[in-house]
Parts: sequence; C-alpha cells; structure tokens
Amino acid sequence: MRMTGTIVFVSVVSGLPIGAVGAADIITVPVSTQSALPLYQDAAFDWGGFYAGIYGGIQNSGAGGQQFGAGLNAGVNAQFDFYLFGAEVAVTGLADNGAGETAYGQILGRAGLVVTDDVLLYAAGGYGIDLGPPAEEDVLIGGGVEFAVADSVSVRAQYLHGFPTLGGNPKDQVAIGANFHF
Repeated sequence: MRMTGTIVFVSVVSGLPIGAVGAADIITVPVSTQSALPLYQDAAFDWGGFYAGIYGGIQNSGAGGQQFGAGLNAGVNAQFDFYLFGAEVAVTGLADNGAGETAYGQILGRAGLVVTDDVLLYAAGGYGIDLGPPAEEDVLIGGGVEFAVADSVSVRAQYLHGFPTLGGNPKDQVAIGANFHF
C-alpha cells in the first residue's frame, strides 16, 4: 500500500506543472484591424524651404510704357504654424514693341498666411532696380496669392507697385508664374 501511495503521489506531483502550463492563456495585445488603418493620407503642402521658379508678366510705367517680360526667381520660406516668412530674388527681362529692351532685378521680403493647406496669401516688399538704361531704383510694395498644385509645385499671381527713389518713374508690375519647392 505504501508503494501505491508513493506512485499516486509522484504522478500527481509530476502532472501539476504540465496541467498548469496547459491552463495558461497566451498573452495577446489587441491591434487595429485593416479597416481601422488609413490606406492613404494626403499630407499638407510644405511651404517652408527653398524654391525656384519662372514667371511672365507686365510692367507698366510712365516712361517705359507697357513692357512684357519673363523672369526667374529663387527664394526661401520659413513656415510657423500658419504664418510664413521668406525672402526672394528675381530677375526679369523686359521688352516692349520695339522701343527697347531692359532687365529689372528685385529683392523681396514676404510675409503671409497659409489659409488652407494648399493656399497662401502674402504681402511683399523690397527693392527693385532697372539693370539697363535708364538708371532707376524703386521701393516695391504689393502682394499675391499662391496655390499648391502638386507635391512640390505651386502657381502664383503677384502684384507690385514701385515707388521711385531714383528716376521718378512709378511702376506697376503683374506677374503669373510657377515655383518648384525643394
């Protein structure tokens, strides 16, 4: 009888760990299902950073009349929430109906508001100089609107008024162009 009691005791004691291990549940961590995960999320346009662009425009002044031109611009923007601050340089080649050709350079500061992810309204101010005859310099003030049309491309329309500091010839400039953001 002692032997039977020992065998029963050893069987019970050796079977306990196996039963305890078998009774333990697997630890699981709940995760989202595929339907809860977004498949694609359109990111907001990044207005901050460097950009370069091309544009065409019209400059109208008393001395030069109506001149048509095309130009190149390059700049940098810094975006803080929905505020934008930036600087830009631009050079425009201008020609009129046979009266002459000239170039016009400008340095601008920009401050604006990002109205939506894809729309920027800004004010601009700076300095402009006529790079050909006649020698003229202007203080420029104006503004514009810029629309994001692709991941790194925007189009804009801008108006600037030139108050003469040298040459006495006020100017109005209207330009439409595209910027490529890096």
